Amino acid sequence: MTRLAGRPGAISYGHDIGILMIDCFNPFVPGDVGNAYTYDYPVLYHKVPEVTIQRLVEEGDLTLRSNIIEAARFLEAQGVKAITSDCGYMLHFQEMVRESVNIPVMLSSLLQLPFISSILAPSQAIGIVCANAQSLTEEMLTKAFPARDKAIFVSGMENQPEFRSAILREEGSIDPELVEHELVEAGCELVRKNPAIGAVLLECSNLPPYAKALQERIRLPVFDFTTMIDYVRAACQRRRFEGAY
Repeated sequence: MTRLAGRPGAISYGHDIGILMIDCFNPFVPGDVGNAYTYDYPVLYHKVPEVTIQRLVEEGDLTLRSNIIEAARFLEAQGVKAITSDCGYMLHFQEMVRESVNIPVMLSSLLQLPFISSILAPSQAIGIVCANAQSLTEEMLTKAFPARDKAIFVSGMENQPEFRSAILREEGSIDPELVEHELVEAGCELVRKNPAIGAVLLECSNLPPYAKALQERIRLPVFDFTTMIDYVRAACQRRRFEGAY
């Protein structure tokens, strides 16, 4: 057997994706980025101190840069093959982190916007359902989607009672059925008002558990954090194909 060298500072081995977790108190149900049952492969979580919902989502506080870069470097040292996060608003730090490590970085589900645009007809638009519409600024959209060759229509979940209490206010419990209902209603209303929408992107890492329910109602492609993470992981950890010929 080939002799294997240890990695200095490694706590454990065999993790495909490293996930930077913001400092919050949310219940993470299966399908959520923060629930390990979401993945068919090993992931490694690491909480970033002081990166709270208020400072990241509501304020876009760029002074958090050093904390996030340090946490990303820790995950890289643990041997993960790519790094993501559990909040779409981590887009603020995408370039900073990408320049600080030597593995793929995909901190925000919004990074999928150019790809989504490329597969839609020229006349179609993209819908985004996000945690807080006011915080999803034009600057952020331009950072994620510089070409902006598609119209974008946004709906926020900040006024949905269960989502607001469980996620934004961090009250400590969640009713997944209620959140699913809120997301489906918000997504359906977004598509009804903007019939040119050809695909929907869920910005928030807490929303993938309900993507299937939304897709069944709107009958359109629904992208989210998990579609991005699975895609990059598949490229970083290829498998051999087996079968008859």
